[in-house]
Amino acid sequence: MTQAFRDNVDVSLTVNGEPVEARVPAGQHLIDFLRTEQGLTGAHASCEHGVCGACTVRVDGQSVRGCLTLAAQVDGAEVWTVEGLTDSGSITDLQDAFVARNALQCGFCTPGMLVAAEELLAQVVRPTRAEIREHLSGNYCRCTGYEAIVDVVESVARARAGKGLS
Repeated sequence: MTQAFRDNVDVSLTVNGEPVEARVPAGQHLIDFLRTEQGLTGAHASCEHGVCGACTVRVDGQSVRGCLTLAAQVDGAEVWTVEGLTDSGSITDLQDAFVARNALQCGFCTPGMLVAAEELLAQVVRPTRAEIREHLSGNYCRCTGYEAIVDVVESVARARAGKGLS
């Protein structure tokens, strides 16, 4: 490891609406910072290659892979995890629908799916099933077969559109 990655970096960011200042190793991934330093264990570290989506969090309004993003890169950013989105109430309808439709089984992928689904619904009021599948294609689930997850996102989009929430 080069000296640059052994050095520590001061970061100042907002995590789930709360200001955070920390000194982090330059090479520490965002997912590890959130899990170990902030105690936010909702997003999971899994493939560590940005392929599975289990580590998905929102940085400045965009879904990112926490395993590919360095904590030092989010200096000055606004970061939201599934815990923060839950506490804010912004994904309550998605969570309720996931449970009602049994769109989760082991639950390992669910936090990343919720963050990605919320991002899509913030961008597209009534996404088609093809758009939902495309947007969630970077989030792997080994239990449900995806059909229930697509059903949930579609039904929540319909409900939000009916209430004028999207």
